[in-house]
Amino acid sequence: MCTTCGCGTSEIHIEGQDADLPAHDHVAPDGKVYRHVHNHPGNVIHVHSHDHDHGLLHFGLGAAHSHAPGMTQSRMLRIERDILAKNSNFAAANRQRFQEQGVLALNLMSSPGSGKTSLLVRTIEALQGRTPLAVIEGDQQTSVDAERIRHTGTPAVQVNTGKGCHLDASMVGRALARLDAKEASLLFIENVGNLVCPAAFDLGEAAKVTLLSVTEGEDKPLKYPDMFRVAHLLLLNKCDLLPYVDFDVERAIANARRINPSIEIISLSAKTGEGFDGWLSWIARAHDAILLRRQEIIGSRHVVEPETQLR
Repeated sequence: MCTTCGCGTSEIHIEGQDADLPAHDHVAPDGKVYRHVHNHPGNVIHVHSHDHDHGLLHFGLGAAHSHAPGMTQSRMLRIERDILAKNSNFAAANRQRFQEQGVLALNLMSSPGSGKTSLLVRTIEALQGRTPLAVIEGDQQTSVDAERIRHTGTPAVQVNTGKGCHLDASMVGRALARLDAKEASLLFIENVGNLVCPAAFDLGEAAKVTLLSVTEGEDKPLKYPDMFRVAHLLLLNKCDLLPYVDFDVERAIANARRINPSIEIISLSAKTGEGFDGWLSWIARAHDAILLRRQEIIGSRHVVEPETQLR
């Protein structure tokens, strides 16, 4: 179990593979399993100390920045480190594979309903015939989104996480075995809709892309800072709805840059195509960087040391 959210691994299913194979381990080093309980006992309350925040209950205090009944912060921190260290090993293997094959892997994250799949469909339609494409779809249940992607003619593998609220690097690695992404291709990884846990897990991707739709509110970067802090790019989606919603674009941008000053931001609409030139240009630049890195890797393998040349 994740000590942060209590997500489980027993129901994970990757298309074409046995459902009973665990994709990542949420078990503590001592063999015990821990679940975060949202119905906290009334006698376990950490009150924010600021005088102006009367009545605020803050469960994100302490070294682990989280809370689980009956567990100390130090023990929780050790468990989280073990989980993330194991994930990092899988992520490093994925990253090496992507770099060697010249694959640009993008991790798309957002809350449910922000328009990730619609964005992918329009992006695929714009890029088809120009470069090989592939998609990994993450959802708790169903293959609805993967079927939408396949309808475009692009290969897609569905990963169902069951009770899990995020993809991890092991799941992605196993999906890659089914997907067989081509060299110099673009791989889009649509993470489970969730503004919390996906931010913590490195998948081996080249960049994390966070979507925020204008129907969600400009305060989301402040409410869910980890998601926006790790993002390389923020896509403000559904901008075609701006005349009909109460959303302050400038405030949303300011809030995002307050959390992450270096974040790039593009406003667009997956429905109308507004702003898509900026998004496609960003993808092209990112892919060029990956291909350049691949050439450097290939070149380094052909460098012969002077002593060897003399033999």
